[in-house]
Amino acid sequence: MGGAGNCFLLFAPGIISPERVGRMAHRKDQGAWQETLEELEQYAVEVIFDRARGFKAAVLRAVLWVLSLVFRGLVWLRHLLYRVRFLLRDHHLGTLIICVGNLTMGGTGKTPVVEMLARALRDRGRQVAILSRGYKSARPKRRKFSLQQRLGAWWTHRPLPRPGPRVVSDGRSVLLDSRLAGDEPFMLARNLPGVSVVVDKDRVKAGLHAVTGLGADTLLLDDGFQYLRLRHRLDLVLVDASRPFGNGHLIPRGTLREPRRHLKRASYIFITRCDGSDNTELIEHLRRYNRVAEIIECAHQPRYLVNAVTQQKKPLDLLRGKYVGAISGIAGPESFEEGLRRLGAMIDTTRRFTDHHRYSEDEVYGFIEHCERRDCDLIVTTEKDYVRFPRLPYTDLPVFYLRMQIQILSGHDAWERMIDRISTGRLTAPRGAVTPVPAASQRMAVEERPPPPHPL
Repeated sequence: MGGAGNCFLLFAPGIISPERVGRMAHRKDQGAWQETLEELEQYAVEVIFDRARGFKAAVLRAVLWVLSLVFRGLVWLRHLLYRVRFLLRDHHLGTLIICVGNLTMGGTGKTPVVEMLARALRDRGRQVAILSRGYKSARPKRRKFSLQQRLGAWWTHRPLPRPGPRVVSDGRSVLLDSRLAGDEPFMLARNLPGVSVVVDKDRVKAGLHAVTGLGADTLLLDDGFQYLRLRHRLDLVLVDASRPFGNGHLIPRGTLREPRRHLKRASYIFITRCDGSDNTELIEHLRRYNRVAEIIECAHQPRYLVNAVTQQKKPLDLLRGKYVGAISGIAGPESFEEGLRRLGAMIDTTRRFTDHHRYSEDEVYGFIEHCERRDCDLIVTTEKDYVRFPRLPYTDLPVFYLRMQIQILSGHDAWERMIDRISTGRLTAPRGAVTPVPAASQRMAVEERPPPPHPL
């Protein structure tokens, strides 16, 4: 929701207090800016999903609806320019590119699906690299060049040196922390030995580096359904069963990144976060936009708990009958907390932050102290939040993160056929692309390694 939240900077004087505005006036007070941006982002969510009431919220919704019409036109124009290859052109890298994405902003469970897909292809012998933009990661400072250097580069036709893609993992070891990599790329790097992870906003450049520098023959484009500069061979689109299209509006009035009819580009549709209820109505609705894509229903299942300090694994039964403090900064905190209740936990206190929030020591230690005063038995967070925690000291109150996995509920045959087609290279190449070479028949076995003791 970062983009929608930033739109609300225009209305900040009417939302935040004058005291906060005064603090923000001092550029050194970064905490005030961070707090304000997160408050605006949270307020944006309340307005977009019609939970905020009053005249001000109604006016904002009307303004955002008009802006969403402009956004719809821009999306149409962008796709047109790519289609006719005028001003905007796509690229192919001579290797297999698979996109995992969605139509909406916010969490649909992409990271566990990317992890499951990468692990399956790795085990079938593919040399896999995951390309991510590293959302909300700390970007290295760009080198500044003098006018003389710029003129010299122009005169000699030699480009100025630019920072290359950030390699989070080369398949053998994790090279960056979560601050520089981003929480999701770091998680993938920790959990997927033998798989490279590369971060760069320019994923054409990242893909070239993965192919030429890391020897990848299969590229997984994480959250790349809208990234049209790379020509995808397969598009896996995720749809959240609980909220398939958000509130039905395009950005910024809603959470749709593009119209629903663009589902026609999907090769496979994954219905995520299924709770066992019948999805026939949703499937019929999806078929209105795509009659041929195979549909796979899956659920996010907890596997075990991991102690955030010692990395010791514990069974899920540990939660049964325990008073728990839950802390999270994800797009859907309600589903995380409800999942803990289904495991038998009694949620005593919760603390919610915006998605991708990077925690300070005061925030984490303050929550631990609060839970100690509440006499909680333990604290639980998500794995995605854990990698954004500061280093935790040993405390009498244990802190755990929940390790999740994807379970396919229906469509097992479609999944196996897809993995088989990808791993053997039996895919129809797009016009102008180079047919991918199947992975080498022999490959050094990769031993599963335990994750690093802490991301920082």
